[in-house]
Amino acid sequence: MAGTESSVTEEDAPVARAKKQPDKHSFDYIWRSFVAGGLAGCAAKTTVAPLDRVKILFQTSNPQFAKYQGSWVGVARAMHDIYGRDGVMGLFRGHSATLLKIYPYAAIKFVAYEQYRALLIGSKQHHETWIRRFSAGAQAGVTSVFFTYPLEVIRVRLAFETKHRSSSLADICKKIYGEHPLPKPQPHTAAAAATTTVEAVVPRSGLVNFYRGFSTTLLGMVPYAGMSFLTHDTAGDLFRGPSIRKYTTLPKPANSPPDKPAPLKAWAELVAGGISGAVSQTVSYPLEVIRRRMQVGGAVGDGHRLRIGETVGLIFKERGIPGFFVGLTIGYVKVVPMVAVSFYTYERMKTLFGI
Repeated sequence: MAGTESSVTEEDAPVARAKKQPDKHSFDYIWRSFVAGGLAGCAAKTTVAPLDRVKILFQTSNPQFAKYQGSWVGVARAMHDIYGRDGVMGLFRGHSATLLKIYPYAAIKFVAYEQYRALLIGSKQHHETWIRRFSAGAQAGVTSVFFTYPLEVIRVRLAFETKHRSSSLADICKKIYGEHPLPKPQPHTAAAAATTTVEAVVPRSGLVNFYRGFSTTLLGMVPYAGMSFLTHDTAGDLFRGPSIRKYTTLPKPANSPPDKPAPLKAWAELVAGGISGAVSQTVSYPLEVIRRRMQVGGAVGDGHRLRIGETVGLIFKERGIPGFFVGLTIGYVKVVPMVAVSFYTYERMKTLFGI
């Protein structure tokens, strides 16, 4: 670090400092962090796409794969079954929709985090509190999921289908758009009959179907995104501690902003991201299971559109408390490397872009 800093003369210091201190609200900073975040999300999701497919099949209680649940051998057999039926592409079914969704999702999430962080924390170290870090991450997660949730619903429905000739992306969209809730029982009063007539004239279908389970997603996103960024930043602080930073950090690049800490070595960045993934997954997983069941509500059973309370009751009746953690072991195997790769790629892209 000393050698890098000494290469800048006192005369050039103001110029270098001006170049190193970007305006985080500028268009230039936003588009760079947008590209970096999107690429980080795509790299992370591609790494774990086969496990993601199996996890969705388990979470949604797909009848053909219920026999495989509950063991690592079952996971391997499920993947072997998918591979035997549909080949390698079967393990990546729905992945094109995943990338279509994950790029804007990850890009918006990281851009939003940088913006919320700049507003809540800025460059003042005494503002670096856990509640501000958690709030910036939670708000970033909510912002990104609001804009990309319909693509997530489409991805889950594509991954859920297991028949040999599965529906195309366009067919899935048409199905979701056209799904109606089951008609309510006939009323016994004239006033109730009039209400039912109005509801029949204005059916509950259309774009609202692409936000099925959205309220649960928001509930789950707050702890997931908040804990993810909080844990990653906290782990980064620990790795940059005075006693171990010579083993965990790299020299600060010449184009690095002055308020940005020294980058972590590859293994340290991956460990920080992995811990972040494990903590955030544990905290938010039950809500993720509820959300998945709500998203496929029109694809299984009698087509009844379940509310949050009904979904919770159904899961508890079927499996009890363990039902809210079905597939969690797969979740760890998937989320830990995924979040590790995501943060690693994002931090390295930020270094490359000089932000």
